[in-house]
Amino acid sequence: MADAHPASGKTLSRIAFGSCAKQSKEQPIWDAINAAQPDLFVFLGDNIYADTRDPKVMADKYALLAAKPGFQKLRANTPVCAIWDDHDYGEDDAGADYPMKDESRRQFCDFWGESADSPRRARDGIYTAYMFGPGGQRVQVILPDLRWNRTPMRKLALGGKPYIAWQTELQKSGAPVPGPYERNPALDATMVGEPQWTWLEEQLRQPADVRIFGSSLQVLADFAGWESWMNFGRDHQRLFAAIREAKANGLVCISGDTHYAELSMLDLNTPYPIWDLTSSGLTEVWHVLPPNALRVGDALRENNFGLIDIDWMKRELLMQVCDVKGTVRISRRVALDTLKVA
Repeated sequence: MADAHPASGKTLSRIAFGSCAKQSKEQPIWDAINAAQPDLFVFLGDNIYADTRDPKVMADKYALLAAKPGFQKLRANTPVCAIWDDHDYGEDDAGADYPMKDESRRQFCDFWGESADSPRRARDGIYTAYMFGPGGQRVQVILPDLRWNRTPMRKLALGGKPYIAWQTELQKSGAPVPGPYERNPALDATMVGEPQWTWLEEQLRQPADVRIFGSSLQVLADFAGWESWMNFGRDHQRLFAAIREAKANGLVCISGDTHYAELSMLDLNTPYPIWDLTSSGLTEVWHVLPPNALRVGDALRENNFGLIDIDWMKRELLMQVCDVKGTVRISRRVALDTLKVA
């Protein structure tokens, strides 16, 4: 069953989301997010940049986020839920071997208001799922943990050079710049782990009218140079198989991490067209735009946040990315009738 959320009885018509908020920077984007008046806000990770093995440093960085006026206004007026990515987990690109993960979980759960008996404090990771609204307007929000159980990334051979030096040389030459990783073909390589897979497959069998799969990493983007589901081929295919087997209709993905925004779509060997709306970052912008053959339209390399509006009368989703002023920069309408397992 889904975990408890204080707003579980609320009918959702507007869901906002975002990722990558550096606590040491100004965060004016909260003004536009609060003005949008979402019914729920989903934090998709890198909600702070802890990057530490010192519990006090992590706590101090959470305190800086808590002190942001716009963030305070959001928490006062809007239900929130959150998952982590690498930087609030504790280290850049960290996985199962990060030694401070129990302390990271404690601080995460304390900061985001998880009760003392919350399952998130005891599972093999902080993954969770919530249900909102009545039957006929039921929204499921699924938040997997892609850090706690993740096996090591497969590093791209760089001729013994550090990635930054190698990247700089390629940029100067005008050559394409891949990321530091490549796809891991091992069948036992995973971001999720078997206990979480069992939980996730159970969640997909729960009845819901709309499902928001909130992934800290991109689900669809087909470039394996940076962290994404594409780096772990078995997990990537298993997710689509699980949606198909569970007949989990109405699912769209939202994701973060990249420091740019884009919309991706895959309709080959999937249960129905799968959409992934990436919003990143609330404060961070990346200067390199990796290739993505599944990108729909243009990417946005400015501070941004995501919105999903649910039109319950028309049975339609409006997926959008907005800039720091609240101006819509990416937009796509998706009919719920197209999100059904045949």
